[in-house]
Amino acid sequence: MMLPNQIKEKARNITLMIFDVDGVLTDGTLVYGPQGEDVKHFNVKDGVGIKLLQTYGVEVAIISAKESAPLKKRISDLGIKHAYLACKDKLLALNELTEKLQIDNEQVAYCGDDVIDLKVMKRVALSVAPSDAYEMVKNHAHLVTSASGGKGVAREVADVILSSRMDLEQAYIKAMLPEFENKK
Repeated sequence: MMLPNQIKEKARNITLMIFDVDGVLTDGTLVYGPQGEDVKHFNVKDGVGIKLLQTYGVEVAIISAKESAPLKKRISDLGIKHAYLACKDKLLALNELTEKLQIDNEQVAYCGDDVIDLKVMKRVALSVAPSDAYEMVKNHAHLVTSASGGKGVAREVADVILSSRMDLEQAYIKAMLPEFENKK
């Protein structure tokens, strides 16, 4: 892991924040409804963090090995423009995304929780793992959040990135405006 001042320096240069979903934006539990449909539990705090990142010019992307109607709805609700769902090669998705956005890996942060995320985590400037991530993943992360998957990981990451650039209380003023909730 990096020292706090090193993390802050890396965070200051992030223009793209990528999140895995299951185990990061959710607690990783798979719930099936009576018709076999997926049910996902997302944390509203993470939504605020994602919207704040977007408000301050940080692109947000999702790269997930799974695809579901609830995930698509959450992506739409948050106005996330870049989503790679049912993705079997997350490194390929990273490369496509950085090429599309014309940025390099030194401007990218990635948050993942399991071994499928390691290839990407090893390539980006700032790699993040939730506190309950698989141990090997935590060992490769620059930052391990205090939050566990689905319990505010994205909000904590957003706070790290935003606080590297500005006073956090100032950043949150925009979240208090009525139009913030309706922004996509």
